[in-house]
Amino acid sequence: MSGLQIEALHHAYGPAMVLQGIDLQVPPGRIVALVGPSGCGKTTLLHLCAGLLAPQQGRIEQPLQPTAVMFQQPRLLPWMTTRDNIALGLKARGAARAERHRHAAEMAQALGLPVAALTQYPAELSGGMQSRAALARALVLAPALLLMDEPFAALDVGLRSQLHQLLLARQAHTGMAVLLITHDLMEAVRLADEVLVMAASPGRIVARYHPPGAAVARGDALVHRCAAELQQHPAVRAAFGLPDRAGSATDADDSLAAAGTWHATAAMVGGPQRSGC
Repeated sequence: MSGLQIEALHHAYGPAMVLQGIDLQVPPGRIVALVGPSGCGKTTLLHLCAGLLAPQQGRIEQPLQPTAVMFQQPRLLPWMTTRDNIALGLKARGAARAERHRHAAEMAQALGLPVAALTQYPAELSGGMQSRAALARALVLAPALLLMDEPFAALDVGLRSQLHQLLLARQAHTGMAVLLITHDLMEAVRLADEVLVMAASPGRIVARYHPPGAAVARGDALVHRCAAELQQHPAVRAAFGLPDRAGSATDADDSLAAAGTWHATAAMVGGPQRSGC
């Protein structure tokens, strides 16, 4: 079965073009990360994929069902217990109370939430526990496609690493497709099979990078090296508004070719263009 496919997508708010010529695919069993500066249209693109906005021009084919969305904030309902928040999607599906509570408890345990937290309300949970509950609420639906909008941005380094590993483990187990929105190059390299770099005004994809190896096998040293080198590429530096690094572009491009694979796009900015290195 084909996964999420987007072709020639354009979207505007009034006269302002937000997205232009977006093409991407998220096959089952793969994680694709979209990185780019604030205001480049990443969240708009995710809302279009989730069906929260109607595309104005272009095609979105989304045969993967069910779909779950994890937003930047946990968005837990304050009047519900953690267990009922996790089970909310199952309730909407019509699952019986006992069944949805059982599945919620199993997923909470899998993501490291203590049993006592299930009867607590969001205000009684730490930020990390709220994030785990939000991830559990998405994963308990056993989604074929998971859309994530910077879900770990507010977490400390240790907790973010824990949730990264939990996400990778569940994704490897279920084979779901994941589209991750982030502005963190290191997070993108750690999690994704493919990293798409976006630039703003209008939002467009300017480069595609395939990190080396399987995400679950990437160690910290490799992630740090690839993220640092990724930041040196002219297309990435231009997208994030970083100053040119005169004399370093070729070295960065060559070292990235050894570490992963670049695919240039028609809108790629500066530097030598590589395809299938």
